[in-house]
Amino acid sequence: MNTTVLTPPRPWLLQRSGLDWAFAALVLIGSAFAFWRYGASMDGYEQGILACSVPALILLGWAWAPLRLLTVVVASLSLLALAFYSAQRDGFGADLQAAERVFLLKYLLASQTAVLWSCTLVFLSTLFYWLGLLARSAALESGGTRLAWGAVALALTGTMVRWFESHQIAPDIGHIPVSNLYEVFILFIWLTTLLYLYYEDRYRTRALGAWVMLVVSGATGFLLWYALSRGAHEIQPLVPALQSWWMKIHVPANFVGYGCFALSAMVGLAYLLKTAAPRSLWVGLVLVPGALVLLLLAFAQFGGLAADSVAGLHGWARKFGAIALFLALCVGLRERVTARLPELALLDEWMYRPIALGFAFFTIATVLGAFWAAEAWGGYWSWDPKETWALIVWLNYAAWLHMRMMKGLRGALAAWWALIGLLVTTFAFLGVNMFLSGLHSYGEL
Repeated sequence: MNTTVLTPPRPWLLQRSGLDWAFAALVLIGSAFAFWRYGASMDGYEQGILACSVPALILLGWAWAPLRLLTVVVASLSLLALAFYSAQRDGFGADLQAAERVFLLKYLLASQTAVLWSCTLVFLSTLFYWLGLLARSAALESGGTRLAWGAVALALTGTMVRWFESHQIAPDIGHIPVSNLYEVFILFIWLTTLLYLYYEDRYRTRALGAWVMLVVSGATGFLLWYALSRGAHEIQPLVPALQSWWMKIHVPANFVGYGCFALSAMVGLAYLLKTAAPRSLWVGLVLVPGALVLLLLAFAQFGGLAADSVAGLHGWARKFGAIALFLALCVGLRERVTARLPELALLDEWMYRPIALGFAFFTIATVLGAFWAAEAWGGYWSWDPKETWALIVWLNYAAWLHMRMMKGLRGALAAWWALIGLLVTTFAFLGVNMFLSGLHSYGEL
């Protein structure tokens, strides 16, 4: 008679490897250095956020190994940039003109330079993913993944260095760089890319990189246009409504939601191209954007608008026309562009999980926004257009999740809903700033 002796599992902490503990030690040393070196520039809330981020980063690094190398690279590049700046003091703080004199600052590590390199890598990553998709080349897709990691690392480095640069202008100007459209688009770019890279690693497939990086490239194109046309890359003092510690947690939580919703929508687009009937694809993906182009052109022609408004409408018509043309090519080449997509069950799961994660963070962000509104404007809710559309976004994804869990929502309907949800979210994020005014008008285009 054979007997099997069951060995109880070791405690979770004892299962950690030497690399796990080395990473934890590096994070603890780095946080101690940050408290020692920059603690005087932090208020109590910022010190609390830094303290809470230490165990969170350690646990995330233990759960997902690639995050460790990213953390080390970003910290090393950021500290190198800070060392170059701090080597040349000028009045209050570091000499920011060193960004024009020091070679590595000028061509790599200054905040704006790092962001521009990140934008370049995003475009290259998207190109490599698409070349790999069309050529069915795993090597090209692997190159897309490496470029995406580089884009995340440089965007994060640019964010950290920009945070330092803002504190060197004057004592009352320094702030976490999530205060305007330029800064939050950088946040959206690296966060969405990082979320994709996590799911790519989890599901062991790069076939969706071409699709997800499209929305990241679109955000990158907007970022470059916004920076060049509005000079938005210049660091500005915070307006009074943004001088609150609530901003430091409300905005990042919001953008975890935005990034997850965008990721899910692009997976939904791939799902539809793989499964939906050709007629529905032509109507939903091509004719609707085409009709919008005609509507914009009609407004430009007969709307009696000012010259700058007419030019703006023509610009949007060209953008939507390019989107309609691209989607028409995807529909026409659907067999080739969807040949390497994962099984439908995996695509469906990939749609669901980001929405569930994003909804949780978006809910937290909405609650935090209500507390921030009470502090800034004296009331938790004022039916401001931004607040109203945030509620619409929340209700949309709450309904999506309810239908999935209670009614078994799956397949093409779920994919269409996720794709339409991205349009709703985009209007809440950008459209309100462009076409409506209210208490959030400090973020208008």
